[in-house]
Amino acid sequence: MQYWIMGAGGIGCALAETLAARGDSVLLFSRAQPRLSDLAWAAVEWHAVDNADSAALAQICNELALPDAVINTLGMLQQGSQQPEKRIEQVTEAAFHNSLHINTWPTLAMAQYLSSRLTRTDHLHFAALSARVGSISDNRAGGWYSYRVSKAALNMAIKTISIEWQRRFPNAYIVGLHPGTVATELSAPFRASLSEGQLHTPLQAAQHLLQVLDNVTAEQSGRVWAWDGQEVLP
Repeated sequence: MQYWIMGAGGIGCALAETLAARGDSVLLFSRAQPRLSDLAWAAVEWHAVDNADSAALAQICNELALPDAVINTLGMLQQGSQQPEKRIEQVTEAAFHNSLHINTWPTLAMAQYLSSRLTRTDHLHFAALSARVGSISDNRAGGWYSYRVSKAALNMAIKTISIEWQRRFPNAYIVGLHPGTVATELSAPFRASLSEGQLHTPLQAAQHLLQVLDNVTAEQSGRVWAWDGQEVLP
């Protein structure tokens, strides 16, 4: 199978490594060159692009055949001076827009592009990394306004795209994937309180996510699935 992977962070690179090891081919889209093993580079083709720039993304993708699957691994919890908000007074318009731009928009941009090329007979799987904190019904702690809202918006985007695709492209589907807490830069400041076994390596996360994605069916399109195969409620 051929995969397009958006983002070359810890999970994106681990997915590329895992897919290459099992014999799949990977096209990886990221601004910075990914750090991969020599073995992975034999099966991975890198394209330098900002995944949040829909025009630049489309320009590159127009030259490529559609893949079997697309996985968007982009996600941002803190960036520079932007930190997760504990109180509503800490929310800024700039931080809110930045969270939406990184956590929500790239999935919409890729779905928009794919929709311009898909046909009713095309089989394509699209997955975007979400987070349990984007679940409205599961929100018991509060805080993290920009991140929570952007992930909830992502989940709604996934659901809405799935409804449209069921009508237009019945053989394509889209789901959200919750990787759990993974040892990447995103989670680095928030690991101290984790109990043993709660923190996954990027390689473990990649293996879990691919196992879930390999078993998702078209009937499950529009829903969010955790790394252990359990559904994340809206």
